[in-house]
Amino acid sequence: MAQKSFAPDDNFPGDDPRANLEHLIRQYGHDFSSLSRMLGKNPAYIQQYIRRGTPKKLDEEDRRKLAEFYGVDEQILGAALPAHIGAPHAARANHAIGNMVQIKQLELGASAGPGSLADDEQPRNSMAFSAKWLKQLGADPAKLSLISVDGDSMDPTLCDGDDIMVDHSAAERPLRDGIYVLRMDDVLLVKRLALRPSGKLSIRSDNKRYPDWDDIEPQDVQFIGRVVWTGRRL
Repeated sequence: MAQKSFAPDDNFPGDDPRANLEHLIRQYGHDFSSLSRMLGKNPAYIQQYIRRGTPKKLDEEDRRKLAEFYGVDEQILGAALPAHIGAPHAARANHAIGNMVQIKQLELGASAGPGSLADDEQPRNSMAFSAKWLKQLGADPAKLSLISVDGDSMDPTLCDGDDIMVDHSAAERPLRDGIYVLRMDDVLLVKRLALRPSGKLSIRSDNKRYPDWDDIEPQDVQFIGRVVWTGRRL
């Protein structure tokens, strides 16, 4: 699965804060309404600012939040330029922003039901996590991604619509018992793996209404990564 960086680049359209913000939004694969909600505004707020010029300039607090979120100088988004500083420039921070790290969300679902095809693995968004927490997790941010669970065969551990964080580096190490994202017969699945003394695998569903598979040869499975975190709406 291809890994992509979302570091801001220096190719901003110019001195127009609206064009610069739209450039960042498109580069990160975000959408206007989600960004508006992040600021606590109505869903059309960012679109109206960029496309209609309403408001004429961003509120100072909104501008600060956006600059921090994208890891750029506030001047990129319209703040006054201090006299002792030259032209505005993008912060060179890869996808780390302060004490937070942006983890990309992929446009696909790992099926916890009968299975779903994974034809589109392009990032659609990103979510920020504490760099300290990721370090404690023992995970390399460059090897992490977020995807959504599709189906209910892993209930109650993972529910339909849950976001899961997948550590792709786990697919490069010896397998151990746990929940993995895997591909079988061109279908992307999230299942619980158990290693058998014979060296074969048991692939299990936490929801007892779904079947398990025993005595699976590891070479018949493509391992995408291990699930290390999950989040859900209440």
